[in-house]
Amino acid sequence: MATTNPLQFIQQVRAEVTKIVWPTRREVMLTTIMVFIMATLTAIFFAFVDVGLKAALKMMLTYFA
Repeated sequence: MATTNPLQFIQQVRAEVTKIVWPTRREVMLTTIMVFIMATLTAIFFAFVDVGLKAALKMMLTYFA
């Protein structure tokens, strides 16, 4: 592997940093809100699944006991 001197490395890093496209404040806010919405919906879904499994297991245990 070829080695580069520190000056070349810093120049290459600066060149790569200029290629970065940073998201706008609006894009960050929208994606953050969407993450919170999806996390909430997922939590609600798994809460219902948990309640349903608990009820089914309880019914099975009372039936066989």
